[in-house]
This record gives sequence, C-alpha cells and structure tokens, in this order.
Amino acid sequence: MDKPLILIADDDKAIRLVLERKFNKSGFITKSTDKGKNLLSWVEQGEGDLIITDVMMEDSNGLDLLTLIHEIRPGLPVMIMSGMNTIKTAIDASALGAYEYFPKPFDLDHILSVVKNSFNSNDKNNMPSKNEDIFEDELPIIGRSPAMQEVYRVLAKVVNTDLTVMIRGESGTGKELIAKALHDFSPRKESPFIAINMAAIPRELIESELFGYERGAFTGADKNKKGKFELANNGTLFLDEIGDMPVEAQTRLLRVLQDGCFTAVGGKEVIHTNVRIVTATHRDLSQMINDGLFREDLYYRLNVVPINIPSLRERPDDIALLINHFIKKYTDINDDKKSISIEALNELKKYHWPGNVRELENLIKRLIILVPQNVIDMETIIPLLSKFENESNKHLNNSLGASVEKHLKQYFDSHKNELPANGLYDRIIHEVERPLIIKTLDKVKGNQLKAAELLGINRNTLRKKIIYLDIQLGNNNENN
Repeated sequence: MDKPLILIADDDKAIRLVLERKFNKSGFITKSTDKGKNLLSWVEQGEGDLIITDVMMEDSNGLDLLTLIHEIRPGLPVMIMSGMNTIKTAIDASALGAYEYFPKPFDLDHILSVVKNSFNSNDKNNMPSKNEDIFEDELPIIGRSPAMQEVYRVLAKVVNTDLTVMIRGESGTGKELIAKALHDFSPRKESPFIAINMAAIPRELIESELFGYERGAFTGADKNKKGKFELANNGTLFLDEIGDMPVEAQTRLLRVLQDGCFTAVGGKEVIHTNVRIVTATHRDLSQMINDGLFREDLYYRLNVVPINIPSLRERPDDIALLINHFIKKYTDINDDKKSISIEALNELKKYHWPGNVRELENLIKRLIILVPQNVIDMETIIPLLSKFENESNKHLNNSLGASVEKHLKQYFDSHKNELPANGLYDRIIHEVERPLIIKTLDKVKGNQLKAAELLGINRNTLRKKIIYLDIQLGNNNENN
C-alpha cells in the first residue's frame, strides 16, 4: 500500500509546517494549503486519504467544508482543529460527522496517535454519522481553556448516545449545567429533564422520591405519587451528589438499571422506564467502595463515561470570559451598565475561588447591586477579596477538626449497630492524605520535587504514595 496522503488546511503557516514535519517523520505524505477552495479542489480530484482542517480560514469555514467534503467523498475521514474553543464548536463538529475534534493548542503526539488509529482500523464504516440538528442556541457553558476543551470533546462524543455519564467536580463548578447540556442537545431534548439532589433528601425518603409510592404505603401517604423515574420517562434523570445515596436505595437503582423497570413503594404494578441516567459527585467514590458505603457494581454501571469538570483555579484564563458573561447577565436584568478595569480583573484571576464559578457569579451579582460607579476597579475589589480570604482561612482553621469529627460520626452512624471493618486508621489517613497530595501537586504544576519539599517528605516517599494512593498524573505533571 502506498504511503497515506494527509491534506492539511490551516491559515497559520507555522501550524501547517509543524504538522507536516510530524507526519512526514512518521511515514506519511502531506500536502497543505491555507485556502479552503484548494482543499475542495484536491478532494474533487480524488486526492488525500485523510484531511485535517481548521475551522477558521481566510476564504472559508472548516465546518462548511466538512459538509461539502462528505457530499463529494462520504467515506473520507476529516479531523477538525479550532482555536474557537467553545462547546458549540466541539458539538457542531461532532454532529456534522467529524472523525475527531482537536482544540488549539493541541498535542502533536495525540493527533499522530488518532491519525494512525484511523488508518489501522479494520472498520471502514466507523465514521461518525452526520446529525442535521446543528445547535444554534446560545450555550450556557462558558470557557475556552485547555481544561474545558477536554470536557467539550467528551461531551460532544456522548451527547447523541444513551450512555450513562458520571460528572465529577468540586461544588460550584457547574456539574448540573453539563448534565443539562447533555440533555438539551440530545435526541431526548423534547422529553423531561428531571434533577434530584441526593444530599438534599432525607435518607428514608429517597426511594419514594425516585420510584414514587402508593396510597397507604406509609404514614402520610394519602394519595398515589409518581417518582422521578416515571416523571423522567423518555428523558434524562440527573442524580446529583450520587455519593450521598444510601446503600438500600443503591440496590434498587442497580436493579432498575439492569431490568429497566421498578415498582413504587408499597405497590405491586411493574412500571417500565426509559431514561438516560446522568450522575454527579464531588466525593471519592473509590474510597467509599473500600469503606462499604457505595456498591462497586453500581459504580461501574454509572461510570461508563466519566467527565471531570476542572475547578475555576485550574482555568484562570476563563475568569475574564465568565466575569463579562455575568456582568452582562445582571446588568441587563437591572438595566445598570457596568464594566470592570483590567487591574481589577487581574486581581480576580489571582484569587483561589474555593466556591468556584458559583462563588464568582455571586460576587459579580453583589458588585452589580452594591457598587454605585460604572467601572468596578481595584479599590473596590481588593478589600472585598481580602475579606473573603480571611473568612475562608478562618473557617478552614476553625472547622477542619470539626469537619473530620462530623465525617467520622456519619461514618460510624452509617454502620448502625455494627462496627466497620478493621483497618480504620489507615483508611481515614488515606482519605485525608490523597486530596492533600493532589492539591499540592496541582499548586506546583506537577513538579514532584517541589511538592515533596512543600509537604516536608522525601521525594521517593512521595512517589510511593502517588502509586499507593492511585493518584493519576496529568500531562502537565513533571516527574523531576
């Protein structure tokens, strides 16, 4: 077989050269252009075994070209690159049948790996199907940082499936927004989206909330009531804070996922259900499995596609976008036009944001209402952030011991009259030690030597703990 020919279309000459060198060194032949019309001409002439094109070019749009290319040569794989790093770009590329989507800046080795896989695959009919329902609505998820691009990429791939998705992230990162986007741009969008927070419902009422109940099933049940599963039929059921679901309810949920049917509390009639399950948690479910607080078989049923939402401090470049979004949102409501100075914006980027996007939104809402001047400046921001940080540190110092005590009480209470398994000390230390090391590595950008120094432990000890605690090191983590 002749060497595969890769057609590259991008307005940036430097990007074209980098891709050409990478592919030529790997045994491919490349041909590149900065014009969409040249690319289409080559496709019409039958050239090329695979195409990599940018969305924005001087004379064309890569997504429009994607449609034309598939009309001319339906089986030709097209990979889309984009510096317009929004969730809409990722979803549109997937919906139009792109083989893969690469946000800029991209990882060259990842691109090469995907290209090689596309040629090595024996399945020649594995091209994504084109979905005519391209999304024109304004999307509620804001962010163009590399950390958010991975979220968009995964979301775009699963939005048109019925796979169960587990969304992980700290409180305030926008887990419900991701769940809602999965519903709103899926084939189920005309059916209900029902959200239920496990942590907000008394444990003894969770089963009746999920599955409904028959009249007379318990004291106070004076009429029949449909549960969330029945109300969400043909739609999406979002189970927030799934880690707070009691074990008894976990067993019933697993049975529903296996059988597709259930009975209401106190009822005998079998109710069939067709819902897509999306869950979210900020808790360490792997540790909860070890502690006997979460069913391992249910975990694997729910964690088919994991989506990890980054904290706001992991994507500081998105802060300006979010601030402008919230200023517009709340000034439009109050008819009170405001803006923020560059100095104030830079100061907000330095803040740790323990409450993530929710905290940022609340701050901007407060500023819109309380600040009389049109420009939010440094003089306004600094004392407010100092107050926040002092309150946050005070709360942390005063409440860490209390939080541990509360956690231990809940842990022992969950076992009722039984004692937990032996080895409690190691399990509790494990639970505290793991997030401490993860946060420290994050703070020093993955440099293990700096992390060991900051923690006050030996570098080899840190490496052993990373392995023992099953801490996944990202691409940015340095092993030096």
